[in-house]
Amino acid sequence: MHPQVRWILRCQFLVTLAAAVLAGLAAGLDAAVSAVLGGGIAMASAFAYAWRALRPLEQTAADARKAFNAQVAGEAYKFAVSLLLFALVFKTYAQLAALPLFLAYAATIVVYWMALLRQQ
Repeated sequence: MHPQVRWILRCQFLVTLAAAVLAGLAAGLDAAVSAVLGGGIAMASAFAYAWRALRPLEQTAADARKAFNAQVAGEAYKFAVSLLLFALVFKTYAQLAALPLFLAYAATIVVYWMALLRQQ
């Protein structure tokens, strides 16, 4: 796995953990579980993107069109995984606390922006 992807997933895990602890302290166990689910959705979608977009890295690096198509396919995988997991969580978790779920998801997505600022 690419070092940048490992860094993103590690930071997303830490943000998810922090969000769960804060939500748990502020609103209880259901809020903490909801935060973990929100962060987990973001992490799963990030992994899906990396798996699809960066899978044929050696082949696509030489061809700009293939590289672009791999990125577009990665974004499609990321969107599909996010959509499916949100639907699954809303359908199956009756005690869901929506605010911690979405706040943890959003905070975990911010890790992408930090990755853009990070120097290798």
